[in-house]
Amino acid sequence: MSPELILLALVVVTALAFDFTNGFHDTANAMAASIATKALTPKTAVVLCASLNLVGALLSVEVALTVTNAVINLQNADGTPRAELLADGGDKLLLILLAGLAGAIIWNLATWLWGLPSSSSHALFGGLIGATLAGLGWSGVKWVGDGTKLDGVVGKVIIPGFMSPAIAMIVAMVGTHFVFKVAAALSERYRSSGFRWGQVGAASLMSLSHGTNDAQKTMGVITLALIASGEWTDTHSVPLWVKLACAVTIALGTYLGGWRIIRTMGKGLVEIEPPQGMSADMSSAAVILASSQLGFALSTTHVATGSILGSGVGRPGAQVRWAVAGRMASGWLSTLPSAAAVGALMFFIGNSLGTGWGAAVVVLLLLGAGVYMWLHSRKEPIGHHNVNDEWDDAKTKKDKDRKSEVAV
Repeated sequence: MSPELILLALVVVTALAFDFTNGFHDTANAMAASIATKALTPKTAVVLCASLNLVGALLSVEVALTVTNAVINLQNADGTPRAELLADGGDKLLLILLAGLAGAIIWNLATWLWGLPSSSSHALFGGLIGATLAGLGWSGVKWVGDGTKLDGVVGKVIIPGFMSPAIAMIVAMVGTHFVFKVAAALSERYRSSGFRWGQVGAASLMSLSHGTNDAQKTMGVITLALIASGEWTDTHSVPLWVKLACAVTIALGTYLGGWRIIRTMGKGLVEIEPPQGMSADMSSAAVILASSQLGFALSTTHVATGSILGSGVGRPGAQVRWAVAGRMASGWLSTLPSAAAVGALMFFIGNSLGTGWGAAVVVLLLLGAGVYMWLHSRKEPIGHHNVNDEWDDAKTKKDKDRKSEVAV
């Protein structure tokens, strides 16, 4: 196998690894509320979510054909890579993609370890931005669009990042208040069954939309890598094997369940009752679908978290843990710059060692970071058996203090 094909293979495998982390990292978006209210058992929830992610990933490729051109200037208007990036056979472009993916994966794993829901899409954008800045300079990043639509870093990341949780929180707050008004007139029997099935339906819709949207980002990265290396020429379609590989990988990741993040969203923000759970899931689905129709790229993580928080504010007498919400917000603000910093560092390392050996070292560093974080997570394992245990505020404060001491 030639060095060029080895580099391409490393990019493809790393892209699928990101797809896998996207699956288990974002399972909480759709299923945290359903698991917390016991509308679904934990295992049933992740199986349902994984199945619908698989189906959703095969429904469309529109996002895949444009995702890599949303925040970085690697492609021409027709989707082909820029000519100057193909001068060395596409090696520099492939190294940028590899380093960007590494930055996204490492941030996804770090926030999973900390139990912080953060946007996998923003992590991917951040990693690609950092690697592109390191490889091409300031002009390689598309900071704003051309004025015809919301585009670039401002339109795709910053504005949606602030809008998503605020809109979802308001919708869920109003919806929860209304639902509890209606629920007061219903018998307990009808309340339990009705809200349960309503919640399952809304969570299923979110799972389907997540697969439709998020798996395509990985498809786009792999397709760009194939075009850059000369293994694919059609800029208007995605190879069938790429679609199948991405769909199966995100489904497998979802099936594993990001239990640490599910626990934070389902138990850490607010104690959720069935009416709240249905309201939160319905609000998330409504906001995501409406934003898609209007052309806004909202983060499903931010929307789902905002909805759960809003369901707590809208429920009379509910205890909202604002300290946990604050930790989440700090994680959101850190996602883009942190993933960008890691992506830039990975590109510098890879480029300084030469594309071939450098790419191998980047992958080895990524594997080392992944193994380290997985081993660290085993010290306090969270799974389907304890994801619904009562939230311990004292333990959370103790863990936070310990992290602060380590940082000092």
